[in-house]
Amino acid sequence: MTRLLGYSRFWVYLFVVLALDLVTKEWVQYHSGFPHGLYPPEGGAEVIPGFISIVFTTNLGAAWGLFAGFSIFLVALAVVALFAIYGFRKHLELDRPLMQAGFGLMVAGILGNLIDRLRFGYVVDFLDVHLSFYRWPTFNIADSAIFCGVGLYLFWSVKADFAARRKAKQRPVIE
Repeated sequence: MTRLLGYSRFWVYLFVVLALDLVTKEWVQYHSGFPHGLYPPEGGAEVIPGFISIVFTTNLGAAWGLFAGFSIFLVALAVVALFAIYGFRKHLELDRPLMQAGFGLMVAGILGNLIDRLRFGYVVDFLDVHLSFYRWPTFNIADSAIFCGVGLYLFWSVKADFAARRKAKQRPVIE
């Protein structure tokens, strides 16, 4: 039990973000009344006019619809990623609070989309961001969590690498 408590930030991020992801997908799919695949003004709702809308779409693939029709592959990839994170947790420095935040976000995102794939055969997406010249592919909280988790991990890894290099370059002072 003590080992699990050592990862307390990881568990908090994982459960809070996973719950938020599942609840929002449930609402959009079953309770919002938004028709599938329609964008404002025909469907959905604008949150910030001309920039962010809430819609109801589904994705049979991964990011940008890549690997559509390869659900078994995407499920297997998610399971392998989860086992790899667990297996390499010491090497990934999950005992560090900052790494726990990043990996808590990543695991929550992986699990959120995995649950959708296993339940429905697709992933529910609902956040639509668009600029006057580009409409970003619709995404969900799980996708955002994966993106932010990877970003945090890369930031902290690069920061730690720079700190280690700086420390190695410092010469000891001889008195």
